[in-house]
Amino acid sequence: MELRQLEYFVAVAEERNFTRAAERVHISQSGVSAQIRQLERELGAELFDRSARSVTLTVAGKAALDHARAALAAAGALGQAVGEVTGLIRGRLTVGMVVGCTVTPLFDALAAFHRAHPGVEISLLEDNSDRLVEGVRAGALDLALAGLAVAPDGLETLTVISERLVAAVPPGHPLAGRDGVTLGDLGSYPIVCMPYGTGLRTVFDRACASRGLQPVIALQAGAADAVAGLAARGLGVAVLSESMAAAHRDRLTALTIEDADTPALLALVWRGGQGPAVREFVRHVRRSFTVTAV
Repeated sequence: MELRQLEYFVAVAEERNFTRAAERVHISQSGVSAQIRQLERELGAELFDRSARSVTLTVAGKAALDHARAALAAAGALGQAVGEVTGLIRGRLTVGMVVGCTVTPLFDALAAFHRAHPGVEISLLEDNSDRLVEGVRAGALDLALAGLAVAPDGLETLTVISERLVAAVPPGHPLAGRDGVTLGDLGSYPIVCMPYGTGLRTVFDRACASRGLQPVIALQAGAADAVAGLAARGLGVAVLSESMAAAHRDRLTALTIEDADTPALLALVWRGGQGPAVREFVRHVRRSFTVTAV
């Protein structure tokens, strides 16, 4: 029995899919399947029910899962303990980021961390913010840069950006000559914004709900550039954060939404009690964003 077999077993159990598990551990699906079959032969029991579209654990698999996780955690702790003494950090760091992320200080932090700790294998995954936070909670991600409405309970948080929402419109739009708007004003126009599961959309929806408003969401896009591009073509009023809209000031006018005063947050989230790789990466993120702010 090998640690990699346990790693593949845990990945399949958490992803409930051999293809996604293979992507997560960076080998072929056939390689994952072969190693799982070998593990099952060594244990003398099938660990997964493969008869349905979604892979599920058998009774034996459920009994094995916690022990497999514990074995992997113990192996990781061994490496961390040696690393603490020798000053050498090894292992793997899995980082999540919001879809369409163009926040360059994160990339600077990744590069600086890689130069300082080449023995750590870095994986970078994109998803919407809600799933990123859940991935951190479940242990599938070590850290994630996610858009938030509020800081999530039970996780460590480093807020790197806190901005108000704005409405962005092209020249000639009826709202273009105003200094600011209210959520009620936006009710007369179709809205272009980010989809459910993103921090910005959650902030917008909560602000509208608190005032009993139901805006018409005409179009949704996961990247700020796409939202801005649709609004610039007259397809609706874009709802973005201040910096997102500022990147498109040549074609859109940003108007403060006066009664949406809760800011949208962009934050790094991670579980407490993590090892030296996570602590070092947080340090690099803090430094990168501080340098950018200066």
